[in-house]
Amino acid sequence: MNRKDFIKYSSLSSMAVLAAQTGLANFNVPKTVRPLAITMWEFSWLERRWPGGSYEDWDKALDELVLRGYNAVRIDAYPHLIAVDATKEWTLLPVWDIYDWGAPATIKVQVQPSLTQFIAKCKKRNIKVGLSTWYREDVDNTRLTLDTPSKMANNWLAVLDIIKKENLLDAILYVDLCNEWPANVWTPFFKAKRDGHNWSIEASTTWMKETMEIMHKHYPAIPFTFSFDYYEEKILQKNPTPYLDFVEQHVWMASLNNGEFNNAVGINWDGFSTGDLKSLAEKAEPLYKSKPEYWNNILTSSIKQLAADTQATKKPLITTECWGVVNYKDYPMLNWEWEKDLCELGVTTAAATGQWVAIGTSNFCGPQFKGMWADVAWHKKLTGIIKNAPIAPNLKGSKILNRL
Repeated sequence: MNRKDFIKYSSLSSMAVLAAQTGLANFNVPKTVRPLAITMWEFSWLERRWPGGSYEDWDKALDELVLRGYNAVRIDAYPHLIAVDATKEWTLLPVWDIYDWGAPATIKVQVQPSLTQFIAKCKKRNIKVGLSTWYREDVDNTRLTLDTPSKMANNWLAVLDIIKKENLLDAILYVDLCNEWPANVWTPFFKAKRDGHNWSIEASTTWMKETMEIMHKHYPAIPFTFSFDYYEEKILQKNPTPYLDFVEQHVWMASLNNGEFNNAVGINWDGFSTGDLKSLAEKAEPLYKSKPEYWNNILTSSIKQLAADTQATKKPLITTECWGVVNYKDYPMLNWEWEKDLCELGVTTAAATGQWVAIGTSNFCGPQFKGMWADVAWHKKLTGIIKNAPIAPNLKGSKILNRL
């Protein structure tokens, strides 16, 4: 076999076997780019570090993440706090006291040097880091000072400049300038009239474009986006987003069809209360099991619809919050098995499309969710599916592929 014929083989495993069989073991086999298995550690990575907290020992948590097969993590970089005073001890207020993301009570944190120390530990383990922010509220509500796109951009530039100074930029997978833009809970500084979480309103797209122009100018090699939790059919085709380097879309069965499942369960989205957990414990699993094919179809059809939308716009996809219900935890009468089944369905469906370059397995892939975290075999199964999934040819040339 000559070298020209050898190049025709696209499978790395086949190429490796052929190399050995044909004496071309030193042949420079091109790397096949595959999706990353990503998890969301949001602000928990820094805020759940009290004695006995799930992230008290970063080395232990990261080693456990690697054991489960993950090679990327999305965290809050607190840009609005870093830009004011990176090494200050900030007093943060809880988003909620019932859910297990972040601290359930007032807490003091020092963002830097914690941020670069954590990134360095990820880099040592070949874990890529996606930076995001939930614009956490401190006692002075510093986030309200972000009243222009340029201020948002400048805050993020302060973060990247610190990371660059520490020679850690190569560990950064991407930057998501705002979690679930423009949801009011995360963006109280965005004063335009809202249409729920709909990012396609003019004030929102104008803000995103102006912010992205600054970010691309200063860090052209870094992929930037705003993550979304709002989706309707063909929204990306109807509202082109050339300024976004990829789409970070959050997808949950429970929120699709205008929140049909959540509404049937009786979730009160304004409350974030124990009442939600009571409703979940009493109704969620029985409701799902009453007609699983129906709920499964809502999830799979929406994933395929989203994939078709991004394929038409040649946009890579990343999803870090997914695939079953939005809010869950270790709690009486809350069983993880049905949620894991939904998440497995979501992963396999998304992976088969070729449009995703990084895929999460759930909202709950972290050591604070003990019931989910304990099933190492389940995580390995799903991360194996993700890391062996194809990436569609139409995504060739996408900036983020250079970061995988």
